[in-house]
Amino acid sequence: MARNQKDYLADLLADDEAPVPAPAADEASGPIAPPARPDRMRGTTLLSRESALARVATGEVRQVTQMLLDPARVRVWTGNARHYNHLTEENCRELIDSILAEGGQKVPAVVRRIDNDPDHDFEVIAGTRRHWSISWLRRNSYPEMQFVAQVVALDDEAAFRLADLENRARKDVSDLERARNYAAALRQHYGNHMTRMADRLKVSKGWLSKMLKVAALPDVVVSAFASPDDIQLKPAYVLAQLFDDKARAATITSAAKQIAKLQAERRMSGDLPFPAAEVLRRLHLATESKADVAEPFTYKSKIGRDALSLVSSNRQGATIRLHAGSGATEDELLRGLREALAHLDASGRGLLR
Repeated sequence: MARNQKDYLADLLADDEAPVPAPAADEASGPIAPPARPDRMRGTTLLSRESALARVATGEVRQVTQMLLDPARVRVWTGNARHYNHLTEENCRELIDSILAEGGQKVPAVVRRIDNDPDHDFEVIAGTRRHWSISWLRRNSYPEMQFVAQVVALDDEAAFRLADLENRARKDVSDLERARNYAAALRQHYGNHMTRMADRLKVSKGWLSKMLKVAALPDVVVSAFASPDDIQLKPAYVLAQLFDDKARAATITSAAKQIAKLQAERRMSGDLPFPAAEVLRRLHLATESKADVAEPFTYKSKIGRDALSLVSSNRQGATIRLHAGSGATEDELLRGLREALAHLDASGRGLLR
């Protein structure tokens, strides 16, 4: 995290001043007077307090309070990039185990108070996984678990920046989730002024431009991937640029529908879905000229042997070979044939047009 981002985060969540614990009392001689502070320390403390009060006076920091909350009374802010419904016991397992080992949640989340919601009192700005994990634990044999949170007063734009700072350090927030979160924030908080948004987030305008480009990828293309998490910034940006050409955009959209259908069939049959690299290869292949030679295609059986391959393709038709001894079932060969036809269609040599 950049230094200026750390400074912003510290200012955003800083307390006025940590309380000084009271000295212990001696039963025989009465309370012990605290040691006198040197004049130099008094001046430093006064300046520190004045500085904290000045931050409060600006309106950027109004209140910081740490509380133990019932997670059922806390909702997740919709402006966060992380999709709450994508969280599972599996992808939160490490955090759950950590909470159990430490006897509770040690790192507080950040929440703010809300009004006009009879079911909730607060909403999570940063700490969605902590909220999910505590909620899961309360439903699974640990009803005493409490959701630990700092209560702050932030407007939506400041809340967005705070959530973004936390998500940048999280590998489980995909580039697509962040990109679409940025696109929404650009409209809601920055009046579609990208330069202003880049300045406020302390990121380069060029990088932000790429993220916004990726955010524009249509859902039909996203559905071609096994998971939205597979969509990474660099290759997705190259793909998104192709949509500037209407003809290419239509071709990619058609190919994406075919791939999404094949992905669904593979899941139903128990096969692994196509990895991101294969999906990207097929989508890019769809934009190549029909005069180009189609790339080779081979379908393997479940035991890893070649079952069906595309030998050649031209204007008169295609030659497909079925391999002996592959161990493939009839259903596998039919599925391989469908994938070969989809491969031809993606390369602009479809036989069913």
